[in-house]
Amino acid sequence: MLAACRVGLEALGHQVRTVETGQAGLADAAVHAPDVIVLDLGLPDFDGIDVCTRIRTWTDRPIIILSADSSEDRKVDALDNGADDYMTKPFGMRELDARLRVALRHHAADAGHPTELVAGPLTLDLVHYQATYDGRPLDLTPKEFDILAYLARHVGKVCTRRMILEHVWGPAYANEQHYLKVYAYRIRKKLHDETGRFLQNDPSVGYRLTVEPAPTAC
Repeated sequence: MLAACRVGLEALGHQVRTVETGQAGLADAAVHAPDVIVLDLGLPDFDGIDVCTRIRTWTDRPIIILSADSSEDRKVDALDNGADDYMTKPFGMRELDARLRVALRHHAADAGHPTELVAGPLTLDLVHYQATYDGRPLDLTPKEFDILAYLARHVGKVCTRRMILEHVWGPAYANEQHYLKVYAYRIRKKLHDETGRFLQNDPSVGYRLTVEPAPTAC
């Protein structure tokens, strides 16, 4: 798997460094500061989530998780502990390439402090608390605006319910998941997105804004 990923990504134009253990990965990432980290959870020495958590203490570089475990708990655990994306094996190399490019774009955008967020048809004016969708004004409540702003900052990435609740309402509301269901329904109504094509619900994990077509696997 490691060799296949390296060959595949290099063929797509990426410069790739590979290591086989969590300990080696921590050391290599600290020394070489890669633009993005692809982390397989199936490591021989550490739990991959622990490696992700340790990396996140000293860098904000994007981390993409690879795992054969598609369980909800594992995905939520990885995302809550600093991962930017989670890919379940098997996957196509073109999909991994697309996820890498998205992660790099988002990281570059996050490096500044914009006063406006744009996610496809959605534009959010962070100074005046105004929003438009497909050019028409949106009448959003403060909480609706904050939810969309948080998701727009992480466009394309699944944000867990806990992450959204803690950011918008505060840590005391981390388990009040029914709040998000109600607000997501209201936001979709205002966007005329009742089918959830733009504001997507990743079942039992969280929400994301999707502005690009899903990549096609090899």
